[in-house]
Amino acid sequence: AMGCPYQGEVPVADVAMAVRELMALGCYEVSIGDTIGVGTPVQVQQVLAACLQEAPAHQLAMHFHDTYGQALANLLAGLELGVTTIDASVAGLGGCPYASGASGNVSTEDVVYMLHGMGLHTGIDLDRLVDTSHWICQALNRKNQSRVALAMGSRVSQCVNNNNADNNRG
Repeated sequence: AMGCPYQGEVPVADVAMAVRELMALGCYEVSIGDTIGVGTPVQVQQVLAACLQEAPAHQLAMHFHDTYGQALANLLAGLELGVTTIDASVAGLGGCPYASGASGNVSTEDVVYMLHGMGLHTGIDLDRLVDTSHWICQALNRKNQSRVALAMGSRVSQCVNNNNADNNRG
């Protein structure tokens, strides 16, 4: 909805028309996707504002990839318009096979950290989510794309290393 590897920029009116037609077909929810990760917050607000003319906020979802590092800012832009359903992926896994260079989905850990920092209750235990993130990346032999998981992982490693150093001194 924010950009296409084949046509380039997607007209806002086309996205709104697709939402209108999908709702008319009986869809209970339409996920607005930036699967190549080129969207910006202003663009997200323009697209979602047009979509909100066709469907209420509770019937829209946001699905953003983080190719250009804009996914969290884009989610915040959508949250400000009342869209609260977010697609995310542990460790930022996923991708877009038809768009060269596109990254995975926005990482669930990064989204949860942001939401908790905003004082929003998610019901998600971030520490356990980060543990799962590291586990799945190890099992898949993939690099973890979550900034939060990497920061928390390095903090845990640093604490372990500091404790070992302290123990070796005494």
